[in-house]
Amino acid sequence: MSDLSKLQQWFSSHREEIHSELFTFLRFPSISTDPEYTKFVSECAGWLLDWIRKLGMEGELITTPVHPVIYAEHMKAGPKAPTLLIYGHYDVQPVDPIEEWESDPFQPTVKDGKVFARGALDNKGQIFYALNAVKALLELDKDLGVNLKLCIEGEEESASKGLESVLPTIGEKWKADYLLVPDFDIAAPNQPAITLGIRGIMAMEFTLTGSNIDMHSGQHGGIAYNPNRAIVELLAKLWDEKGEVQVPGFYDDVKELSDEEKKVLDLRFDKAEYTKEFGVNAFGGEEGVPPLENNWLRPTMEINGIEGGYTKEGFKTVIPATAKAKLSCRLVPDQDPEKIYKQVEDFLKKNVPKGMSIKTQSHGGGYAVRGDVNSMLAKAASKAYSEIFNVPCSNVISGGSVPIISELVKASSSEVVFMGYGLSTDNMHAPNEHFGLDRFEKGFFNRCTNH
Repeated sequence: MSDLSKLQQWFSSHREEIHSELFTFLRFPSISTDPEYTKFVSECAGWLLDWIRKLGMEGELITTPVHPVIYAEHMKAGPKAPTLLIYGHYDVQPVDPIEEWESDPFQPTVKDGKVFARGALDNKGQIFYALNAVKALLELDKDLGVNLKLCIEGEEESASKGLESVLPTIGEKWKADYLLVPDFDIAAPNQPAITLGIRGIMAMEFTLTGSNIDMHSGQHGGIAYNPNRAIVELLAKLWDEKGEVQVPGFYDDVKELSDEEKKVLDLRFDKAEYTKEFGVNAFGGEEGVPPLENNWLRPTMEINGIEGGYTKEGFKTVIPATAKAKLSCRLVPDQDPEKIYKQVEDFLKKNVPKGMSIKTQSHGGGYAVRGDVNSMLAKAASKAYSEIFNVPCSNVISGGSVPIISELVKASSSEVVFMGYGLSTDNMHAPNEHFGLDRFEKGFFNRCTNH
């Protein structure tokens, strides 16, 4: 019997148990950003650590100022064997707006071969098929051929401050040759791809204040400068008509890819399909730059929220005292998020209307990360994808960010590869998040054949 046949037989005989345990994992409302759920985050961490220990791995909960980090290891391959560190997270996003969910977000529901629940994809479903692959390999062959470490945190959805605080203090625990992050997507159900990098991020907000109180727009209109008007005028200055960010120095540290480096990436993009899927007919980014280059290889700035005045049902004729906006910049190598924050802050303060005050606040950030297409892990991952799908595997870069990864790469001194089986239509972070059980199974076989 071939190795793949043994794995298929193992999964088939354990399928009911795997699904049952996955659903138990999904039932924990481990929302890290809301203090009301702290108890459930801790309970979820405890349950997962117990599950991992049953595999025969040594594990512990590492206390942080926020939520605990699960660390586990299986180091029986010896000091000369390579060490693989797998990163994931057991926390999830809030469920709002709850009224748009078609089923309870913490009572997993299977429909049309997909499991609907918060965390079904991000990241409980993906980290759990990776863990089940480890379980299968340990049961079928005690000698993995590699040393294995796990880092599964409970705060990825709320900035990873806990893990960030303990990374420098734990030293050798994190050391590894390779870092695998099973928290990503493929372009389509039959288009496998490894992700060779992610963009960095800088997040911030600012508030404009024009008066002490909200004012009647009839009595004060034409006298007081409206902060809502001021904020949209200020935001409009951030880009020119070609879509280029106008903050001085914004592009100074951008590390451009050569044409040869771009050749290893699958930059195909179907605008018609994108429009059909998401209803987008207006396209942004820098003029003249292909869509995926704008998304993967260029830094961008987005307005994530604007608030000011009365926005509920009905009407209120008011000039608000304040207006607020939230901004995020996605960054590429070698941009420094703190430097970008200061540049944007300086631009906003310089361009705010005279007599109006501005207050800025940073929400942190992280550096972009790039993997090596020629690393042993990248080659193994690509080969595994090709075997599972029976088609060639592509190379992509993600326009998204996982800020802690740059710190984890530094702490572990490892080569990184990002993988996953998510689809852009899986409603990640949105109501009715779901994950195809067929893709969960493929993820299991991919991790097994990738070992």
